Amino acid sequence: MTNQAAEAELYRIADQYRAAYSARDPSQAPIAATIRFSENSVALLFPDGTWDSIAEELGPALTLVDTVQDSIGIFTAIRTLDVTGFLAIRLRVEAGQIVEAEHVFSTPRNLSGPPTPIGPVDEFHHDPDLAQLVAEDELMDRAALIDIANGYFETLENNTGEIRSTAFTEDCVRYENGKAYADVEKLFRLGRYRFNERVRDRDFVVVDEARGLVMARGFIDHKGILDDYMLTDGTAMKSIFREPHSWHLLELFKIKAGKITAVEATFIAVPYYMETPWAPAARWAATNI
Repeated sequence: MTNQAAEAELYRIADQYRAAYSARDPSQAPIAATIRFSENSVALLFPDGTWDSIAEELGPALTLVDTVQDSIGIFTAIRTLDVTGFLAIRLRVEAGQIVEAEHVFSTPRNLSGPPTPIGPVDEFHHDPDLAQLVAEDELMDRAALIDIANGYFETLENNTGEIRSTAFTEDCVRYENGKAYADVEKLFRLGRYRFNERVRDRDFVVVDEARGLVMARGFIDHKGILDDYMLTDGTAMKSIFREPHSWHLLELFKIKAGKITAVEATFIAVPYYMETPWAPAARWAATNI
């Protein structure tokens, strides 16, 4: 199979998964009987969680595929009963069947200390450039893309104002659960996120070289011991994290010519230092199909 055909097949499977999920009918997608499934970092029987409660997909959906890892990433929005939220999905495919499905679903009801940033679903849109091919003179290979994305996490961890092994365009905007934050580099250089103790268990799960996209999984830990601190411009700050706390994320980066041009993250609060069920030693229950 050519790379173009393999890519088209993954996009087709992604569409089938979305249709099956929206219909709450696994038979509409090529789902393996032994599928591993998690939602918000908890291993579940399949189908369960929002597979049983989704009322409709609101979109817009953004899909990326990785023909090297046979993996798929989807960023969209859904409704369950009267609750709307942002959904990120990772799928892995073997021999034409979906063998892994990982969901992160963030809603205004997923409150934490402090509340998770979240924007209005009906006003959200993806950066149009995310789906566009990268110009030949701005292309980067797989390893280089991952290095830049990992540098973002290095900069986010113990953020002191130093930019570590990454770079940003001036107009880079980060969306956190649909809420836009401009001045990405400026906020890093101020040391705004000094309260981030660790960005751990990083895994780069979908890479689309042609579009300069990297989708990553990770956790951000806040020990809750930092109280007052200073930004690099001398502004006095008080940490918003007053107790041990963690965020779990699926995050997407658009990278061109060594610089991050756009970021989109879906994340939720989880118990402090929670682990991912996708670790190699994870144990899985039988599925319901």
